[in-house]
Amino acid sequence: MMKVAVIGANGKIGQHLVEQMQHAKTHEVIAVVRKEAQQKAWQERGVTAKLGDLEGPVSKWQALFDGVDAVVFTAGSGASTGDDKTLLVDLDGAVKTMEAAEAAGVQRYVMVSAWQSNNRENWADSLLPYYAAKHYADRELMRTNLNWTIVRPGALTDEEAAGKVVVGDSLAPGSVPREDVASVLRRCLDENGTEHKAFDLMAGDSEVERSLQSMKGMA
Repeated sequence: MMKVAVIGANGKIGQHLVEQMQHAKTHEVIAVVRKEAQQKAWQERGVTAKLGDLEGPVSKWQALFDGVDAVVFTAGSGASTGDDKTLLVDLDGAVKTMEAAEAAGVQRYVMVSAWQSNNRENWADSLLPYYAAKHYADRELMRTNLNWTIVRPGALTDEEAAGKVVVGDSLAPGSVPREDVASVLRRCLDENGTEHKAFDLMAGDSEVERSLQSMKGMA
């Protein structure tokens, strides 16, 4: 059993992930949120919750990660904020947690990125700052000594989970329910062969576990 810190636990993907982990009881989950009210809400549901500000110092993140085995980064500045917050949260905030994780001795790190963040030719013109932030956060993660996985989901929906997905290095545009994204993140923590892999994720026709197992032969 690992102790897993979910950063962005109050976001839609983060909520699904924490709930799934709480139900599965295969790992100890820590919900990392920004506001005290959010922390209290998780605690009232029996979930360990801690405060973490992605615009705060690395030292506080290092302290938060003391004793943590794995980090899952699901946070984001949100569509209602400006490019400045995209830079400070989605890029610099993410990199702070990587630095802190390494310093604290965390072994595993799973990142939620964006479809084709690795390929500038496919970036949406209306989301260029966001894609740039994701692109360089992913690259920084790959440079760390962490056992990383980068999940690049397509357009996110609030549809009920189908439990069927497709993963690959360069998938065609599409969508995927947030609940299914959370399932993939959770399974990445347990599925051998997902370490040091970066992949696109869409709704598909294969069960999550089988889809992840298919990546074992990927470079």
